[in-house]
This record gives sequence, structure tokens and C-alpha cells, in this order.
Amino acid sequence: MEKKGLIQVYCGPGKGKTSVAIGQAIRAVGHGKTAIVIQFLKGRATSEVDYLSVFEPDIKLFRFEKKNKYYEDLTEEERQEENSNIRNGLNYAKKVLVTQECDMLILDEILGAIEYGIISEEDVENLFRIKDEETEIILTGNVVSAHLQESVDRVVSLEIIKNKKE
Repeated sequence: MEKKGLIQVYCGPGKGKTSVAIGQAIRAVGHGKTAIVIQFLKGRATSEVDYLSVFEPDIKLFRFEKKNKYYEDLTEEERQEENSNIRNGLNYAKKVLVTQECDMLILDEILGAIEYGIISEEDVENLFRIKDEETEIILTGNVVSAHLQESVDRVVSLEIIKNKKE
């Protein structure tokens, strides 16, 4: 029997959350599974995970935002436009779960989309309700609320213990 697909969160200040989540996807591929990564708030210009194309079709990366800038660098008008694109990303995540299109769904920086008020915690919890038993979901972002922590199986906080500046 296949083990239950966990709902995990990688959170904390600074870098590394996306890398850890992607590492989990690569590990899943090594076990014959597939993963879909949906990035939020990172715009189209982010090249940090472009190397994932070598793993296609086992790992597919989606970005629904159109601007070549990080969300925090956008004007208010640009943000309104991107908010709609971000909600499209959330709707795509629902479709992926309903159709059981992958074994692992990574929602990169979705916690930031909650922080900005673009989507709600309830929107994310609805994803948990529609996933099947085997599908794993990984959320990343800086902050996870106590309420959302109650809805997930595992929360991992990444913290920098030492950062020696050269």
C-alpha cells in the first residue's frame, strides 16, 4: 500500500525553501513519480529553477504571472493584473489535484500570496480537501499562520544559523 501523501510546509526567512522543495521533487522522480511546480510571486524573470526543464516531463514548472519583476517591485496597477494571474495559478492547482495529474504538487511562495491577501488560507485549505490520499503537497513561503499549521502534516522552518559575509 502506498503511503499517504503528506502536506508539508517549508517556511522561514531567507533563502533555501524553494531549493528544498525542488529537491523533494527530484527525489520523487527518482522513485518513479511526477511533480508539478507552480510558482507564485516570482514573476517570469526568475531563472533559479530553469534547470528543471531537464527533468521534463517528470517535473513540470508553471508560472502564471506575466511581469518580469518580483511582485513587491510592481506598481499597484501591475499588482492588480498579476493578482488575477496568481488566482489562475491557484485554479490550475485545483485542476491538477482533481485530475490527479501528478504525485507531488509544489506551490512555491503560495504563503506569500496569502500574506499579500491575493488568495486566502481557505483557498489553500480547499486544495487539501480535494487532493487524493497519495498526492503530496508542498507549500513554501516565509510565514505560515498557526491556523494553516493545524491543517498540514509537517512544517519545516529553515533558519540561517550563521551567515559569514565575505
